[in-house]
Amino acid sequence: MDELIERIATYNPKSNSKLIRAAFEYGARMHFGQYRHSGDPYFTHPFEVAEVLANMQLDDATIITALLHDTIEDTGSTYTEVSDLFGREVAELVDGVTKLTNLQLSSSETKQAENFRKLFMAMSKDMRVILVKLADRLHNMRTIRAMRPDKQVQKSRETMDIYAPLAGRMGMQWMREELEDMAFHVLNPDARGSIMRRFLRLQKESGDVIEKITGDIRHELAEANITAEAFGRAKKPYSIWRKMQEKDQSFSRLSDTYGFRVITKNEADCYRVLGVIHQRWRAVPGRFKDYISQPKSNGYRSIHTTVSGRDGKRVEVQIRTRQMHEVAEAGVAAHWSYRDGVRVENPFAVDPGKWIAALTERFEAADDHSEFLEHVKLEMYSDQVFCFTPKGEVVKLPRGATPLDFAYAIHTRIGDRCVGAKVDGIRVPLWTRLKNGQSVVIMTAEGQAPQATWIDIVVTGRAKAAIRKSLRSEDRDRFVRLGRELARVAFENVGRKATDKALMTAAKQLRLEDELELLARLGSAELQGRDVINVLYPEASISEDVIDGAAAVVGLAPEQAFNRASCCQPVPGERIVGIAHRGKGVVVHAIDCDALIALEDDSSRWVDLHWHAGNHPAIHTVSLKVTISNDAGVLGRICTLIGEQKANISDLRFLDRKSDFYSVLVDVDLRDLEHLHAVMLVLEADSDVASIRRYRDLDRKP
Repeated sequence: MDELIERIATYNPKSNSKLIRAAFEYGARMHFGQYRHSGDPYFTHPFEVAEVLANMQLDDATIITALLHDTIEDTGSTYTEVSDLFGREVAELVDGVTKLTNLQLSSSETKQAENFRKLFMAMSKDMRVILVKLADRLHNMRTIRAMRPDKQVQKSRETMDIYAPLAGRMGMQWMREELEDMAFHVLNPDARGSIMRRFLRLQKESGDVIEKITGDIRHELAEANITAEAFGRAKKPYSIWRKMQEKDQSFSRLSDTYGFRVITKNEADCYRVLGVIHQRWRAVPGRFKDYISQPKSNGYRSIHTTVSGRDGKRVEVQIRTRQMHEVAEAGVAAHWSYRDGVRVENPFAVDPGKWIAALTERFEAADDHSEFLEHVKLEMYSDQVFCFTPKGEVVKLPRGATPLDFAYAIHTRIGDRCVGAKVDGIRVPLWTRLKNGQSVVIMTAEGQAPQATWIDIVVTGRAKAAIRKSLRSEDRDRFVRLGRELARVAFENVGRKATDKALMTAAKQLRLEDELELLARLGSAELQGRDVINVLYPEASISEDVIDGAAAVVGLAPEQAFNRASCCQPVPGERIVGIAHRGKGVVVHAIDCDALIALEDDSSRWVDLHWHAGNHPAIHTVSLKVTISNDAGVLGRICTLIGEQKANISDLRFLDRKSDFYSVLVDVDLRDLEHLHAVMLVLEADSDVASIRRYRDLDRKP
């Protein structure tokens, strides 16, 4: 801890070392007795996360959050306690990291889209939450070998798909590369090992290429009387592997396996260095990018050029100033960097508020979860190219974009009427991939309409959404007829009928307007039959690691017992609060339980609680009031549907019997809130169920 505090003091002499030390002691005490998979004390993990962020020269609140980021989640600590001890700012950050930890970003597409929305909401509230989460994932990946093989693969896939691209999108390229390479080591160890062996063989054959080329660059800079730093490195194995896949080339034919950087004193020297490099070595056509005059949206500025260096080897050289380099290393995190006790005023650091606003601006325009995910993945995973309109206006597009994407980026009407394009004055096919700095002219014609083949040509979410909307409108009736047949087959495969009510219920769950819209998307292949079936009849799967029912609630004092309130019957996944009762321990209520109104003024009895994260056993009884048709076999089918969701009926009582309908109170034993929703959803989809709701009775004794 002393070393960490000393390191922080080197860049922030005004840091509150007392508060940081108090956070260290509090975190160590709360995690005492807990161990990681490796056998190390658990608190070594939060401490290592804090060290990662200290190396990024971040503020006290972020460092303290790192030390405490698992306390609310995994110990008896509470938001209130953290707020009282370390301030509301830290408590909000710790709470934000806790909520992110519970997001399943690699789950099914519908849930993934909703969780990505929550991720970006957390980012917009305070970007430091994401910085702590990324540092948390970085240390977990560094120690991943202690986990079970299946968990290693799961975490590595999630890292490769979500966290590494997010780090890159935030400008922290070093973290992206390290995350990718560690995930690559787990997911494809043979490929990584092969690249490492070839690197060693290449180094043995040609000597230390990095030192030789760095020496050449320094010599040329000295000859031109330019003061600058120059250094080089071998590119990460995953970066090389990705280029081999993209270019369909073998390692021996891949040219730029080394990268070099030149750090100058000012912007003018960047262009002087570029001139020196191009005079000394031959530039490779099409491999020049000027991110100084056209910065990336995350603040990244640099000049990139690839040249044929010593012995004809192609090498990439990046040229930037010291301030640009700091942003290139820290990305958006540069906004919170400290030096000499004050925030660094780096003119190139992007205001995180503006950055996240620009990032999320187009997301909210998405009509459904699939379009939202398209926007997210394009923004997170794609590098950008900058093209120009005939008037000289800049249009930003993702790498791989076509003239059609360009047309739709200008206006939907221009995209719909596009019949051709000219790039740099030459007529090109609509599927041509655009490059940086090209000028694009779109040709249009009245009466032209989007073609079905255009979907495969464009890459932007905006273009795809506009084309689909036009195609849906034109072919809607045909798609609805086809979709109805596809739905019938899909439902019959699981022994169900595609009734209008079942389709309407599925449409509601998929956030579509109505069942006709659902059928149209089925017919146009935007939805698969299994997507609809999965929404209505998900297979319940329980992990072997089931939480002990007696330890389901976090926040109780040692040996303190609890009971679920009978009035509101809370289940895992719901927000809860405890009420202390003399002789009864703590009674757990749902946060919206009406019984709590009478206890509002008796705050001394309230206990801050939350459910333990993980898989709970199906022991939480919930009462459901179901109104069903009074027909033969209906009640039996309802019981069967509940059983198919792996939920047990512990009691069943008739409340009201009419000639045409029954009202039945069914007590069902469930795992959690998601299990409850699955049971209610499958019942609601049945055509003989008139209504279903959760039954709560304040007259029941808590």
